Amino acid sequence: MPSFSLIQRQVIESPLDSKLFVSGSAGTGKTSAGVERMRYLLSQGVRGDSILMLTPQRTLQEPYLDLLYSPERKAGGEVTPATIGGLARRMVDLFWPIAAEAAGFANPDQPPVFLTLETAQYYMAHLVRPLLDEGYFESVTIDRNRLYSQIIDNLNKAAVIGFPHTDIGSRLDSSYFGDPAQRRVYADAQDCANRFRQYCLDHNLLDFSLQLDIFANTLWSQEIVRDYLIRNYRHLIYDNVEEDGPRAHDILRDWLPSFDSALLIYDEGAGFRYFLGADVQTGWALRELCDEHVVLQESFVMSADIADMSDALVEAIVPDIERKTKDERNNNALSIITSRFYPELLDAVVDEVQRLLTENLHPSSFILHPSDIVILAPYLSDALRFSITNRLEARNIPWRSHRPSRSLRDEPASHALITLAALAHPHWNIHPPKFDVAYALMQSIGGLDLIRAQLLTEIIYRQRDLQLSIFDQIKPDVQERITFTLGNRYSILRDWILAYRESEQLPLDHFFRRLFGEVLSQVGFGYHDNFDSVRVAASLVESVKKFRISLDLTGFGNLSGLGKEYIQMLQDGVIAASYVESWKTEDKDAILVAPAHTFLMMNKPVTVQFWLDPGSSGWYERLSQPLTHPYVLSRSWEAGRMWSDADDVQYSKEAMARLISGLLRRCRERVYLGIAELGESGYEQRGELLRAFQKVL
Repeated sequence: MPSFSLIQRQVIESPLDSKLFVSGSAGTGKTSAGVERMRYLLSQGVRGDSILMLTPQRTLQEPYLDLLYSPERKAGGEVTPATIGGLARRMVDLFWPIAAEAAGFANPDQPPVFLTLETAQYYMAHLVRPLLDEGYFESVTIDRNRLYSQIIDNLNKAAVIGFPHTDIGSRLDSSYFGDPAQRRVYADAQDCANRFRQYCLDHNLLDFSLQLDIFANTLWSQEIVRDYLIRNYRHLIYDNVEEDGPRAHDILRDWLPSFDSALLIYDEGAGFRYFLGADVQTGWALRELCDEHVVLQESFVMSADIADMSDALVEAIVPDIERKTKDERNNNALSIITSRFYPELLDAVVDEVQRLLTENLHPSSFILHPSDIVILAPYLSDALRFSITNRLEARNIPWRSHRPSRSLRDEPASHALITLAALAHPHWNIHPPKFDVAYALMQSIGGLDLIRAQLLTEIIYRQRDLQLSIFDQIKPDVQERITFTLGNRYSILRDWILAYRESEQLPLDHFFRRLFGEVLSQVGFGYHDNFDSVRVAASLVESVKKFRISLDLTGFGNLSGLGKEYIQMLQDGVIAASYVESWKTEDKDAILVAPAHTFLMMNKPVTVQFWLDPGSSGWYERLSQPLTHPYVLSRSWEAGRMWSDADDVQYSKEAMARLISGLLRRCRERVYLGIAELGESGYEQRGELLRAFQKVL
């Protein structure tokens, strides 16, 4: 068992009737104390099923689940890991007769259908697509899938913040000063939100926003529901309080006095999920209801040099006359890698990664493992991801990558599966182009490169009738060029597809499971030892399954063509829901390549960080979201106040300072800054983060 400080022990072994609010910056051992507190409760005879463990998102529960699923755990009731959204869904499902009648569902005697982000976008597209032809959102130039997701995001924010969904348009409109055409956009967004909510009520559909609204507005006030929750859950552990929304904090404010014991853990300087409605102020206010406020100050992660650099950068970004400054600052924890062109920079970064993995970081240090290193950028484009990972693979350096908001359509592993599904279902009348088939073969057959995959596809694939010819009919010299080993693997895949065409058709998720299990996961095929592809495939199967269940329950669409419906939905670029499988830490030791915000939400400390594109505006600028606004649609925003350029600058600086300090608090030894004179887009780098580093240096 790891050793703990005296103050951590105080938290862990506090009385079984105490309510503690524990705060501190990242790396001070708050979550470690929370996990050990859970172990202590169980060891003291507290029933597992009387403990509620809350986090803002499921991926933050991993340290607690490691304990709950470990062999050392004694037999007994199960602790309930949940989010407020997950708890809302359970209560709506359990108390559906009460919820259905109070919320005004058209068919209260029928069961509810819970939607994922993907299925919500599907139904939203069904409603909004005809309106676009009528002239809605004429002045907006964004992809349709982004348009659908921003309307859903507005509904989610209304539920998370706690205001009526009918006020979305007026809130956005009252803060806007500019082109009058934008006011029409807000009116269109409000109308679409209203139509979607009514459609959900008419068809027993519950997206996240409706689940949370019903739980907070209807069920939470019902005595039978409160009694059920209070009777079942006597002990609370609530981690990352600051990343949750005001509505969650409101419910906990009412609920907290009823718990026998509670441990609330608050990460100072965080609130990275502000764009999803996180509110640090309402989270901080919960300390008033606790018996004691414990502050953890000693960092178990940051070295003194990293802490010094963090203070200096935050001071340079958002100057504060009250903040203590130092006359001299060392830069022992910072290394700068420079080049003129971007490809040269990536070469130098990977060279340094390889050096770190084979040499000591400094004389007193140990040799690093790949999992001790992350390569971060504000955004991780397909080109950048490929360029980095291709260089790492060339050096035999293991890597993994995660981009949670990315559509499943854009992931090579899922794109290959979708192409193979189209080939196996000719009656869908989906004819993949030759390049897609070549790419699918390259992804599916181990050892097949793109050049030979394209050569093979040109010979064996007829797009018009979806025919796949046999390898033996290819000219001998071409067979030798492709190699008989790869040709044999292609033949196995082809025979499987043709045999499936003649058999009884399966639901799409069953088809993917069978294809993966019988062919693609076998030795010699592309998914056998590619764990990144396996994770994507698992997310795809889960997505298809939920889509099928949703449409099956509602009777929406042609049930025999659900697979085709799903493929077409993905081709529209629907944004992927968050799947726990894709966030899980891999067993193997691998370098993480990810966007900076994604790494923060993983909440994992590392020894070395590489920051690419410090001159990019992505470190501080908000994404362009013409239909929504994370700051205006927040509880702290004053109603009717105009959003100005000064607000934009101030909030951007604060967001960047929060991001930078969050990254550094999860870094033990060193940060490498990768600077190319001409950035990824070919322009000279002059961003705000680069200016902050220049001030510090």
